[in-house]
Amino acid sequence: MTSPGFNKYMTTEEIIHESRKNLAKGPWDYLVGGSESETTMRRNRLAFDKIAFRPRVLVDVSSIDTSIDLIGKKLRIPVIFAPIGSLQVFNPEGAISVARAAAEFEILHVVSSVTQPELEQTAQSTNFAKVFQLYIHGDWDWTKEMIYRVKKSGYKALCITVDTANYSRRERPMLSRWTPVSQRTKRDPKWAASVTWDLVDKIKEEAGMPLMLKGIATHEDANIAMDHGIEVIWVSNHGGRQLDHGRGTLDVLPEIMDVVNNRAEVIIDGGIQRGSDVLKAVALGAKGVALGKLQGWALSAGGTPALIRLLEIIEDEIRVAMGLIGVTKMSELNQNYVCKEDRVSEPHEMSSWVNKPIGRIV
Repeated sequence: MTSPGFNKYMTTEEIIHESRKNLAKGPWDYLVGGSESETTMRRNRLAFDKIAFRPRVLVDVSSIDTSIDLIGKKLRIPVIFAPIGSLQVFNPEGAISVARAAAEFEILHVVSSVTQPELEQTAQSTNFAKVFQLYIHGDWDWTKEMIYRVKKSGYKALCITVDTANYSRRERPMLSRWTPVSQRTKRDPKWAASVTWDLVDKIKEEAGMPLMLKGIATHEDANIAMDHGIEVIWVSNHGGRQLDHGRGTLDVLPEIMDVVNNRAEVIIDGGIQRGSDVLKAVALGAKGVALGKLQGWALSAGGTPALIRLLEIIEDEIRVAMGLIGVTKMSELNQNYVCKEDRVSEPHEMSSWVNKPIGRIV
């Protein structure tokens, strides 16, 4: 059964156009932009644009399974919703809209600690498994209280974002003179700046649940994470929204996989716009991908129905590409199905569109 948005949206491009019509310039700039020169953000997309498929033919692909298992939970496709702050800016129901779409489609929603409504309300909105993402905004007593609330609310795992020791200079919303809701509350920046591996160990022991580390971008840190027993390595540069002039996440992924060597599950975000991008990441070793910008675009385009339609489109793109590549399940994908190639367009936040925009959509 298809979503109510089936007739309205045939492609993700249409969803993004609708999002642009619905959002004022400030929230739009916050959603689509990166930090400073946005070099990292463009490199995220460039990394996917430089990968080509090596398809195999005469394979029976009459039955295709797009599902995966992540942290012991079966997901319909290798996709999760990344944590996004201030979701209520894009839709009045905020995180609940996203949680409902994720539950109906049977994927994980990683709920941001700087979005609304409160974590308890979001947890109660559906029965499907959810993960809670935590920024450290207080001392150990504050952190313990947050962990207690997360456990009491029934979240299945905890995600710690580790690439935000300083909040970056995101110039698109700065030029719009728009401040994200999550940044309007005065917080002491020393807490985020003082997070170390020792604190990660304390959090892991206190939580007693699988721990994701979001923001791993080097094999050195991946190796340390393995020493600390981390269950999920999340390869991320915050969508190019934190450190500028970083590497594209898909370019980083191979060195991460060499270190992890099946000792943890790996997910990746940054620049993912199509089902074919999902398959490229899986072929290079990731268990799945996380959607940020696409999630925000769909949420602002039409709430839960548009989010479900987004996932339907991505699932269809995945299924079509799998059949044409010559694989029937995710575990069959490996590096033999991909190779490096030249890009064919300038990378930016929407370079996978059919009707490629010239410059930015403003």
